[in-house]
Amino acid sequence: MSSIPANLRYAESHEWVLDNSDGTVTIGITDHAQQALGDVVFVELPEVGRSLEHNEEFGVVESVKAASDLYAPVAGEIVEVNEALEDAPETLNESPYEDGWIMKVRITDTAALEALLDADAYRSVADADD
Repeated sequence: MSSIPANLRYAESHEWVLDNSDGTVTIGITDHAQQALGDVVFVELPEVGRSLEHNEEFGVVESVKAASDLYAPVAGEIVEVNEALEDAPETLNESPYEDGWIMKVRITDTAALEALLDADAYRSVADADD
């Protein structure tokens, strides 16, 4: 079974969100997503300063067997991207919840966090995918 940390919120499109408690969130892809993709070979990162709408496509993760679009689980402005992924995209496989984060966003609507799935609800979504 994939790891699903209880302290995160989740989108049905398999992104996770960590509330940094300072008006920003950290976003990445779930362990389930990286397992489904297989060995990640490329990550297309978004531009810092870009404004995102909820569910807007912001990047692509490519693996040896598939390419998958990434969708913003919350709206806001990108304040940082994990540039280390450009040289080491496999970090998404090795550490999806720690070193493999993709971007940090200053969110425009904190209520959007509550609309995301908790760990138990996401587990149901991930299980349905298997």
